[in-house]
This record gives sequence, structure tokens and C-alpha cells, in this order.
Amino acid sequence: MPAKSLEAFYAQKFDNTSLPPAAGTGEFNVFRLADMNSSTGPAPYVRYDFFKIMLIHGRHRCHYPDKSISINGNTILFFNPTVPYRFEGVDATDSGYVCLFKEPFFTQTLRTPIHDLPVFRAGAKPAYQLNPAQDNEVAALFEKMLAEMNSDYHFKHELLHSYVSELIYLVMKLEPIEELYRHPDSNARITSIFTALLDRQFPIESPKQFIKLRSAVDFADKLSVHVNHLNRAVRLTTGKTTTTLIAERLTNEARALLKHTDWNISEISSCLGFEQPSHFTRFFKKQTGSPPTAARLV
Repeated sequence: MPAKSLEAFYAQKFDNTSLPPAAGTGEFNVFRLADMNSSTGPAPYVRYDFFKIMLIHGRHRCHYPDKSISINGNTILFFNPTVPYRFEGVDATDSGYVCLFKEPFFTQTLRTPIHDLPVFRAGAKPAYQLNPAQDNEVAALFEKMLAEMNSDYHFKHELLHSYVSELIYLVMKLEPIEELYRHPDSNARITSIFTALLDRQFPIESPKQFIKLRSAVDFADKLSVHVNHLNRAVRLTTGKTTTTLIAERLTNEARALLKHTDWNISEISSCLGFEQPSHFTRFFKKQTGSPPTAARLV
């Protein structure tokens, strides 16, 4: 799944020119949720190219490829750029805060690499429930960040680092939320995870990047379900077979590589998991009605 940029996030969440500029290296920014556009309709799985810390109140659910977490009350969540997720608001609330930053924000100030911190580590438990006193303490730190973003203090970036570091280390003392949410439709749940795993393999950005999951059996093994179970869930949810969806995604990526790179057919076929260029050529012609060379002429 390609990562969406900060600019794409801002375009979705703000519809005016009053967006405050990001602060220094790492493009740090902080907002009240009430100042951002509310999401409408079911949100898709997404992976951003930045870290995010969010304090939110009320009932919500956060869906990841391998699990869903039920949230109720005062909760702080940590999101890292390697994990796609989908956030679902159960209560219509915009109470809370969010701060965003890229890895360079911490590179020069944090002794421990940010990916090694428990709250941002791959596979970590990302949600922590706060009691009223802890919620007030965390909210106060966010308010300090907001105030500092509008200051002209010479060391404002260092102060922002200290506030975010204090927030992280404060939360690391707490126990993460363990309550998992059982999706009411298991077929839709399996399909959403399958789709996230499929999309995570793209885009192909180098001739040395190879996809690892190419068949329904590959995905079923990854999901620890029988391939027939996966195929049935995907068909019931999308109306298409697992194989069709994989083929469509491979075809779209092949078109992009043929049109926008100078890689030869052998390199493209290898990246997409075909053992021989001739196998790729037959596949592409079956999907599009034209050989790969024709796509380069469009």
C-alpha cells in the first residue's frame, strides 16, 4: 500500500488557507480535532508517510490488517508509517488533539530510534486508555504544543521535542488497551485484510523490488485461513474472485511500470513475480487484449 503524504492529509482534513506552517525539521504540526474536517462515510485503509499521536474521547474503533481495537473514553493512539489502518468513529465527537511529524523530527534529539520505542514498534499495541487526571495531563501537553507553534521563541523546536518526548514517555508507563473488536461481518473483515495485504506490495519503485504474495494460496497462508474460506469471503464481499482482484492489481501496476519507467520487460515481469518474461506477456495480453509493448506506445 503506497504511503499518503502530509500534503494529502492536509488536503483531506483542511479546506482553507488557515493551516499553520509545519515547524522545522520533521515537519511537526499539531491541531485540535475540532479544527479539522470530519470524515464522512466509511474510511478506507490508509498508510501515511509520517508518525501521528492522537488524543480522542468517546467510542471509536481502529482497524488494522491483523486486528481491530475498540476504544471507549479518553484514549491516546500512536500511528507509525509502516502500518495501514482504518479509523471508525462510533460517536460523533471532535474532542481531542493530534500531532504529526516525520522521523527527522526525532533523529537528532532522541537517543533511542523512534521505531524502537514500544508505542511505535511494528506489531505494538497502539492504544492506551487514560483516567481523567492522565487525560488532563496529556491535553495540557497538547495545549503547550499549540501555544508554542504560534510563538517566535528561538528554541521553540527544542521545546516541541521535549513536549512530545514527555508525552511518549508518560504514556509508555501505562498498559495498552487489550479489548479487540469482533467485526460483525467476518467476510468483510477477511476481505479488508486481504485488500490491505495486496495493496501494501505496491507501488514497485525499483527493479530489485519483488512482490511476495501472488496467489490466493499465498494470501490464505499469510492470513492463516483455508484458501477456500478466503475465496468465499472475497467473492461474497466484492462479487469478484480472489484471483481476479490479484490479476487486476498486477495489471494496473504493469501498465504503470510500462508507461512510466524505462525498465525492460524482463525486469518488470520479475518484479511482478513471473518466472519468465513470456509468462508475463501472455498474462498481460489476456488481461488487456494487447501485448506489453503496446502499453508503451500509448
